[in-house]
Amino acid sequence: MTTNKMLSRIENGVGYITFNNPEKHNAVSIEMWDALERILDDFRSDNTVRVIVLNGAGGKSFVSGADISKFDKERSSKEAVLSYNKRTQKVYENLETFPKPTIAMINGYCIGGGLNLAVCCDIRICSEKSKFAMPAAKLSLGYPFSSIKRLFDVMGPGMAKHFMFTADKISAEEALTCGLIQKLISEDDIETFVKDYALTISKNAPLTIKAMKQIGVEILKNPDQRDLSICDQLASACFDSEDYKEGRRAFMEKRQANFKGV
Repeated sequence: MTTNKMLSRIENGVGYITFNNPEKHNAVSIEMWDALERILDDFRSDNTVRVIVLNGAGGKSFVSGADISKFDKERSSKEAVLSYNKRTQKVYENLETFPKPTIAMINGYCIGGGLNLAVCCDIRICSEKSKFAMPAAKLSLGYPFSSIKRLFDVMGPGMAKHFMFTADKISAEEALTCGLIQKLISEDDIETFVKDYALTISKNAPLTIKAMKQIGVEILKNPDQRDLSICDQLASACFDSEDYKEGRRAFMEKRQANFKGV
């Protein structure tokens, strides 16, 4: 499927989403946020899609944040800013709580809103040339509680504060050290690595992955907001499934299991 500045495709159980605005380092407009949400909704309902990879076109950036050239139209007043933030926050939450594993493949700059997108993903894999920044303090932009909490949760309070207060870029090596990314791969190898990585996940038991993903979402909530009954139901569903029987048979027969998600 193609939507103006957003591209998507499905390959071997993996749904790929590409931010396709390379002349602006894949800066995101409202139209692109809308398109992203539509693609996520399509992938959510498609049982053939078991994992999602987000990436940026052009080889220079993952996503460089909001399209500043459209600020006068989209964020020129307090009301417009609140409307824009509400819209983007919905997409961030959609991605963060998406029921299937999500991977950000980062090759180049990952800045501002692009960093927020990446942090909403379950796994972040980047090339050695990648750079990360949260330049809000250089633009007098305000970030909501949820976005700052994600950075604290991922990077730790000290590194997150350094990152936000200075608005300085950090290298891929620093990002790996502080836990912002999980894998650091050479630029020549990153596409192949991510493809194989996503394929590995797509072949694992979907019900188990779904349970792990949702339980992970509940863990990050405040204790009084967690729904432990859903966690119990999802774990029980794994043991009640045909996939559980297939997994045991495959183990005894020393072969790759063929999971169906039922």
